[in-house]
Amino acid sequence: QVHLAESGGGSVPSGGSLRLSCTVTGFTYSTNCLGWLRQVPGKEREGVALLDDDGTTVYADFVKGRFTISQGNAKNTLYLQMNNLKSDDTATYYCAATAWDGGSCRQDFRHLEVRGQGTLVTVSS
Repeated sequence: QVHLAESGGGSVPSGGSLRLSCTVTGFTYSTNCLGWLRQVPGKEREGVALLDDDGTTVYADFVKGRFTISQGNAKNTLYLQMNNLKSDDTATYYCAATAWDGGSCRQDFRHLEVRGQGTLVTVSS
């Protein structure tokens, strides 16, 4: 059973940085599509960044140039480096993966499912 566990959230001032981590366990295949989604209470969950099985990265327009998604060498940890944070980035961030084991998500956030509890990021202006 696939399990994702996020960590690294916290409170930072506007312009600050945080790095989120996600421990990934349970996949049989080593190459998978993984990503980060976020949600603010009262709003729909939205895609932030994804890393497809071939290494292709996709970023939402509102984080391009500020956030970087990456994977550890052992591919069991997913990271999201967030720089120049803005108050609008305040949200609960979720690590997400496809429902299937191995393969592409066709660079589409809609193919990602949240599996963890999320980690709260608060950016003060």
